[in-house]
Amino acid sequence: MTTSPLASATATRELLEAFGLATKHRLGQNFLIDNHVIERICGLAQISPDERVLEVGPGIGTLTLALLQEAAQVTSIEADPELEQVLWSHSVEHENFVFIMGDALKVGPEQVAEATGAAPTVFVANLPYNVAATIILQFFQTMPALQRAVVMVQKEVADRISATPGNKTYGGYTAKLGLYGHVTGRFEVPPRCFMPAPHVDSAVVRIERGGEPLPEGLAAADVTTVIDAAFAQRRKTIRNSMGANGYEKDALDAAFAATGISPTARAETLSTADFIRLAAALDR
Repeated sequence: MTTSPLASATATRELLEAFGLATKHRLGQNFLIDNHVIERICGLAQISPDERVLEVGPGIGTLTLALLQEAAQVTSIEADPELEQVLWSHSVEHENFVFIMGDALKVGPEQVAEATGAAPTVFVANLPYNVAATIILQFFQTMPALQRAVVMVQKEVADRISATPGNKTYGGYTAKLGLYGHVTGRFEVPPRCFMPAPHVDSAVVRIERGGEPLPEGLAAADVTTVIDAAFAQRRKTIRNSMGANGYEKDALDAAFAATGISPTARAETLSTADFIRLAAALDR
């Protein structure tokens, strides 16, 4: 089983104190201190020895040190400049570790590939909660070599990712993610697994690349535009919401007739495949 030397409260405290970070980072971050969770993340990721892993928000490198035991290379993106010294110390000890300081939403795939030497194939991360959903979707959109993601997120975000049509947590985000991948694993992580314990529950989800297929000539961006219009006014019927957001009513009626989708349905009852059919009919 893959473990991390930093996955304990004692080791975490000692490292923070060694780098003079104890006060600041105990207030602002929640550090993973449970090796069992590390083992389960690595087990779910199924990293082969030739794979390149991308990580966001490594913090002090607790998960990173476990991933380095499994992968050919790990590239981490960290936004907090105070943590650069810690990551630098890890890079000195591990030849297969490189890191990029910056905002993960602004670091382009070219920069990642340049640092890594090739495009990463696996995305594994304990994600910052406020940007987790956006990062997951953006990485699948912009990094076609990514085959799967195993990410720890706030439980509510995991519920959105895993939702099915008709579920109260199903929304435009879930429908868009369905263009790129599908959930193939999940487990819950209680607050006691972190130091300090957060006030929210967490969950780890595995997303496998392999979304709903697109017909020839239809781009994912075309479907995304339809999804955004359908969910723009969620309380309205799909016809009224899309009609108020850029689509001609006559074109919509023709598309509904062609696809068999009811114009009085609401967006949250439609699957990603339904949105693809609707986008294709509107495209025609």
